[in-house]
Amino acid sequence: MWKVFASITLICLLLSASISFAQQNPPPPRPNDGQHGDGQRGDGRRGDGQRNRDNNHNNQNQAGTVAIEEALLVYAGGDHTFDDLTADAFAHALNNLNDAQITAHDEGDEFFAMVFEPLGTVDAISDGLGPILNATSCEGCHVADGRGQPLAQGGGLLIRLAINQQGLHGETLADPIYGGQLQDMSIAGYQAEGSIAIEYTEVSGTFADGTPYSLRAPSYRIEGLSDGALADGITYSPRVGNQIYGLGLLEAISEDTILAVADPNDSNGDGISGKPNYVWDFFNNQLALGYFGWKANQPHLLQQTAGAFNGDMGLTTSIFMGNPCTAAQVDCLGLPNGGTPEVTNEVLQKVAFYTQTLGVPAQRNTTSPQFQSGEALFVQAQCSTCHLPQVTTGIHPTVPQLSNQTIAPFTDLLLHDMGEGLADGQLDYQASGSEWRTAPLWGIGLFETVNGHTYYLHDGRARNLSEAILWHGGEAQASRDAFIGMSATDREALLTYLASI
Repeated sequence: MWKVFASITLICLLLSASISFAQQNPPPPRPNDGQHGDGQRGDGRRGDGQRNRDNNHNNQNQAGTVAIEEALLVYAGGDHTFDDLTADAFAHALNNLNDAQITAHDEGDEFFAMVFEPLGTVDAISDGLGPILNATSCEGCHVADGRGQPLAQGGGLLIRLAINQQGLHGETLADPIYGGQLQDMSIAGYQAEGSIAIEYTEVSGTFADGTPYSLRAPSYRIEGLSDGALADGITYSPRVGNQIYGLGLLEAISEDTILAVADPNDSNGDGISGKPNYVWDFFNNQLALGYFGWKANQPHLLQQTAGAFNGDMGLTTSIFMGNPCTAAQVDCLGLPNGGTPEVTNEVLQKVAFYTQTLGVPAQRNTTSPQFQSGEALFVQAQCSTCHLPQVTTGIHPTVPQLSNQTIAPFTDLLLHDMGEGLADGQLDYQASGSEWRTAPLWGIGLFETVNGHTYYLHDGRARNLSEAILWHGGEAQASRDAFIGMSATDREALLTYLASI
């Protein structure tokens, strides 16, 4: 349940055009189950794409295990689905936003794209950057609201650092000198903490029909460290910036809905567990279910946004008041800052609201025989056990348009052991070194259109969807083996389905 405070200010802004953001943090409440809203639909804020309206709502999936309604296949984001195949496919605001919400969304978009500058360079809204950082804007890692990529291909990748000892709240302890994230950029006149180097080794294999394939296994090095060696036993976790469309709909899924499909002890014996991650909520000062991040280490979008401002750009907020410099980095700590905090509550709230209020691309080609064949194969290979095709959101108390939506995100938001091949060896609250949150699959076939690449998985090692499947191990080993055993025709059908959802 979302914690409610008497000083709720964000709700007032969103529901009334006459009330502006107060200078207090909005409560990041948690949704519950129930019904809400009048069900009316409105026009999208961005673009003129019309939702694909398919009247054939009665087709059933012939695979038998999971029936996916044709209507759901088209309306992947419920009322907030947009039929757009252009580079703006990820950039549509939710339908039915009122005037105040549209203003907040658009201003949040501006702040999301804003390039922040060092102290004294520009106006007070956008200065205070650094002194150490990974990006100068949110858009720098999430170009066009989409996906980052490996360093060699253009940016959006960072390295998390941890010594795999846990603190008071279960958090993994950071490197004592460089902190929990290597900042490989800095402001002028100050040295970055180091640089990231990646080398790939090709690993060859063969499908059951004799068709060869090759995977690239990455090896990471950190070079040019500014303040001496990393701690003994340090672990690296490379992570690319995730796409941000549909996040509000995921936030609106109730805890009960997520926990209903969790099976941490594999009590049903299907080889798939599904474990929730409980993380520290710095706003509410309590443990909470993790929703966001590659290991589900963030409980809500307000904290996710504040964490990115802090770790990625060196900007303080009312949630994270300290800059990324550690106690060992005395010179860094001694530099002037851009205010206390550097990012005002208004800016923080509006950027978080922007990430809450992006819609979802419509699925494509859903009536084609290849799509329908791929859908059946997806179920038969047990991909749908973790990548759940259907869920209904609960009540979102600050953005009612997100409530009671039947959506197709293809995730259970739970942690799964993905095997040694994808393991980073790094603990993250209750996530082990080989566990990752099930990645949502909606819209992934549009990465090439929007972001100009087809790099997948947490570090972008997979060059296409086929390689992403072939890297699956652990709980997903049986699904990977099923893919290996498919004919070329079936593999192509499955890949077409994934690129269309």
